[in-house]
Amino acid sequence: MAKVTVSIPTYNRAHFLQVAIESVLAQSYSDWELIVCDDGSTDGTADLMASYEGDRRIRYLRHPENIGKSNNMRSGFLAAQGEYFIKFDDDDRLTPEFLARTVAILDQHPELDFVGTDHWIIDGDNQRDEAATRANSRQWRRDRLSPGPIPNLLATVFIHQSLQVGATLFRYSALKAVDFMRQDWQNCEDNDLFVRLALAGKQAYYLPELLMEYRRHPEQNTPARARRYLADKLQYLEAFQFEAANLEQVRQIRLAETRLLLGLRLIEQGETAQGQALLRACPPSFKATLGKILAQFPVGMRSPLFTLLRRLPHS
Repeated sequence: MAKVTVSIPTYNRAHFLQVAIESVLAQSYSDWELIVCDDGSTDGTADLMASYEGDRRIRYLRHPENIGKSNNMRSGFLAAQGEYFIKFDDDDRLTPEFLARTVAILDQHPELDFVGTDHWIIDGDNQRDEAATRANSRQWRRDRLSPGPIPNLLATVFIHQSLQVGATLFRYSALKAVDFMRQDWQNCEDNDLFVRLALAGKQAYYLPELLMEYRRHPEQNTPARARRYLADKLQYLEAFQFEAANLEQVRQIRLAETRLLLGLRLIEQGETAQGQALLRACPPSFKATLGKILAQFPVGMRSPLFTLLRRLPHS
């Protein structure tokens, strides 16, 4: 039985998936198994995986139909046999030392439940972007995280969102204690997992090394994806209520922002009643008022007007 389970959930990304798999094969640490869980891909994913049939370390779990992002992730988790576990996306990749460096920390510190690292930003051609990488580390305040155990984990993962699931090695038992990802979630499942781990009293370690590569590409930004993301973010924020005043204040602010943005998006797309209901739940603001006014326009006229609205600063 392998010590580490690496899980790659995938859907119609055979062109990137091979790069992700090869990054696991290139690990300097060798005691691992790889589970590729396929959410009903209709591209060349099955053919690609057939080329790895001779490697007994690799298992291919193919769902005949799409079961949803978090459900697909859960299938890889439930099939895992390792003491340690990492899930990273099919368009990302690990650097060769990722497992060696993170496994060593969990081996040496049995009191720790997971170890998070920093990561590179890469483009569609696998090229590292050093400026974007530095900016990303600053944006999520990893540049301010001290190496070692993280003292205020809940604030780190909720307020600052400093850790990234795909750049983190977990003790399987810690994930099992919180039942891993929630079922039927498409977005924010990673933020939600970290918050539930922190609330459960799990202990984390930060390793400030660039040991994973996170890919940015056009597929990640579409109008349909934006709307679903906002709906899922609202679901995530509504799932908690914090005792600490500073955390709860941040949650309420983000709730209001998300309701506003989702309400505007729904009105733009013609789901007027639902959008107006969300705007009524928002604090008074120029954008909320303007959104209510634009809801009175014919649906066909709304999109260019909302494009202008989104260019305005938040208020």
